[in-house]
Amino acid sequence: MSTPSRYWREIPQRYRLEANSCTKCKQKFFPPRLICPECGSRDLVKTKIAEKGKVISYTIIRVPPSQFKDQAPYAVGVIELDDGVKLMGQIVDCDFEDLKLGKRVKIEFRKLFKKGHSGILCYGYKFVPDS
Repeated sequence: MSTPSRYWREIPQRYRLEANSCTKCKQKFFPPRLICPECGSRDLVKTKIAEKGKVISYTIIRVPPSQFKDQAPYAVGVIELDDGVKLMGQIVDCDFEDLKLGKRVKIEFRKLFKKGHSGILCYGYKFVPDS
């Protein structure tokens, strides 16, 4: 789990879906990077990732980590967004019987967890069916 300070540093990625793109080889990276791992260029520009994509892999978590016990069972998947970026996240609002490879989904922002005794709420993206 990330700490509250790390969580706040990641807000541009979490809330605005900010990524960066290499001007040399055109690869897109999420989360953003300082150096392109494909070509080594440092000439990167801020961009936004697509908000829709398709499920390319998934699993159903039936025995979760302790902080997610109240959510089990739940689905987690790898989603290939329409711009080629791949993200992993929880797939919600979908019956397990309806979940299949190629299913179209979109990103929604939801509560992820409550941090520590102070109860800091941490939000992030989850995937929902794109109807």
